Amino acid sequence: MEASERARLATYFGKIAKQFAPAELPSSLLVTHLLPERPVFVSAVGAVSNLRAVLPKPKSIDSAARREVEQTYACDELSREMFANPDTAVMYLETRAAGEDLVLLDVGGYFAPVLDTLCDRFSGRILGVVEDTENGHKRYAERDKLPCPVVSVARSPLKDPEDFLVGQSVVFSTEALLRGRGDILHGRPALVIGFGKLGSSIARLLHAKGVHVTVYDIDPVRRAQALSQGFGVARDRDQAITGAGLVLCATGALSLRGEDFPNLRNGAYVATVTSSEDELELDGLPAAYTRSGSGENVTRYSTTGHYFYLLNNGNAVNFLHGASVGPFIYLVQAEILAGVRMLAHRDLTAAMHEVPATDRATIAATWLNYYNR
Repeated sequence: MEASERARLATYFGKIAKQFAPAELPSSLLVTHLLPERPVFVSAVGAVSNLRAVLPKPKSIDSAARREVEQTYACDELSREMFANPDTAVMYLETRAAGEDLVLLDVGGYFAPVLDTLCDRFSGRILGVVEDTENGHKRYAERDKLPCPVVSVARSPLKDPEDFLVGQSVVFSTEALLRGRGDILHGRPALVIGFGKLGSSIARLLHAKGVHVTVYDIDPVRRAQALSQGFGVARDRDQAITGAGLVLCATGALSLRGEDFPNLRNGAYVATVTSSEDELELDGLPAAYTRSGSGENVTRYSTTGHYFYLLNNGNAVNFLHGASVGPFIYLVQAEILAGVRMLAHRDLTAAMHEVPATDRATIAATWLNYYNR
């Protein structure tokens, strides 16, 4: 990032932080993709809360960004296992924020499995969670009862530009890896599993490149939407997997089970938009498969009579090329700061919430002032 762009970003987030800083700052823990531009956002979180630790998502850490953040804030290792065990999770919170009012800033529902325990046993008070992704939104929303408020920005209108551009970056990175092996998208039928905002964006962009696209989604409403937009819609998921030369997983949940991989067509490519631990049951792959490198960031899985290729080890393929979506992501990051203020008021019910439309309008107007020049 050029110095002038970084200065503009810092000024923008300074303005947003001033608009949304609560009268009494809560403490916070921040889960985030630690990409090159992210330290400015981290500093903004530190301006609206007492940021006790940053938990970078392990597959998306820029080393220079981490070194910069570590100069001011603690950076801790993050894993699903860390917040799968209630005792470990409580001990971690006690280490970082014992006795404090705490906001959990999440990307992907990491805190969801132990949220009841944290609210019950933590020596401080869990004011609530701010969740950034559709995957995480579902993890919280599917619970029968929440022990604290959850503010979700996953379905915000301000996220629409980001989702479209993430879809674009997924297609770009997928095509780049195929071309790196002397292969192309054209003539390779694609299956997009999941037709939410990301999946629909990917499907449209593949179609624009002349790729024959079939869609599968467990939601019949989304299948109807895909059909209305001119896509082929799989009636039989297993048959669709067998026929696809490229499978793009965009559900944010489990897309391919261990028993699905042997059914892939020979030479098929598999890519995801989140992480292997969410989308792919690689541990369930039959033991007869061996893996070997097959070009940069491409892994070949093979057994007698069958082989397929996995892109970026099953992690978000677009992170290979920076996952850049331009300044549009700053809209959603500002909304996360607005969510901190909502929870700091301490008056929300233990349910799912959205940032008010008036706050979104304030964010959009501020963003336009800096990025619509």
